[in-house]
Amino acid sequence: MHLSEAVADGVSEPLATWLSERAGRRVELRVPQRGDKRGLVDLAQRNAALAYDTHFGDAAVAAFGALDTLRHVLDLPALPRRIECFDVSTLQGTNTVASMVVCLDGRMRRGEYRKFAIRGVQSLPDDFASMEEVVRRRYQKLLEFGGPFPDLILIDGGKGQLSAAYAALRQLGLDRLVAVGLAKQEELLFRRDKMEGLALPHESPALQLVQRIRDEAHRFAVTFHRAKRARSSLRSDLDSVPGIGPRRRKTLLTTFGSVAGVRRASREELDRVVGAKVAQAVIDHFTRG
Repeated sequence: MHLSEAVADGVSEPLATWLSERAGRRVELRVPQRGDKRGLVDLAQRNAALAYDTHFGDAAVAAFGALDTLRHVLDLPALPRRIECFDVSTLQGTNTVASMVVCLDGRMRRGEYRKFAIRGVQSLPDDFASMEEVVRRRYQKLLEFGGPFPDLILIDGGKGQLSAAYAALRQLGLDRLVAVGLAKQEELLFRRDKMEGLALPHESPALQLVQRIRDEAHRFAVTFHRAKRARSSLRSDLDSVPGIGPRRRKTLLTTFGSVAGVRRASREELDRVVGAKVAQAVIDHFTRG
């Protein structure tokens, strides 16, 4: 066994004997001074220091304090180590989407983020119905897979959005889960059992934590929304050309890089990709546009 430094006199031999008994083979304690073995020892020390800071450093202690405050002010049965936050995004009345982000022990878990294209709201945007749909879809899936369920659900919005979330949870038999709403304007936390919002001090680490989670959910939803609108715009622009279907649209965009590239392409270039008849239709379409 390689150590970073020698153990105290009188300890080395008993420790080596004990380790040998545990390992079922002879264990020797050595302190490498140079070379690959010393490099491995130094790497192990750095990894151990990083792990310690992650679990017990200032940031971890601050996160624990914020979570403990939330547990206290929201009367939670346990520390809200896992928080899932939902946001609904609708820009210019189209392509309503939603996002869900995960915060575990005060740290965002990007690998567990989820995005949703809203299916059930087909006419005018309805934030409440959209929130109910996305919460239902998320936890229906968790029921199928057996979790993990959050210690706290954070909803971007006030009483209306929170009520919609609980409507979905009741349909699934999960209304024992705790959800709160965070309203943007006054930054109040809303609970289902109290009409009035809960105001935390502006400098409160607990408030700053839920704001950070809420803002991350909003950022993720808006990013998804913009990407979805961009894809819709590309599809609608080329799909209106006679003779252009999904396969030819993909071929054109792959060949010329973008709709603008298709627009700039010459007749000869278009002929080679989609044939003379469709090439003429593409030219006519952009000429009229």
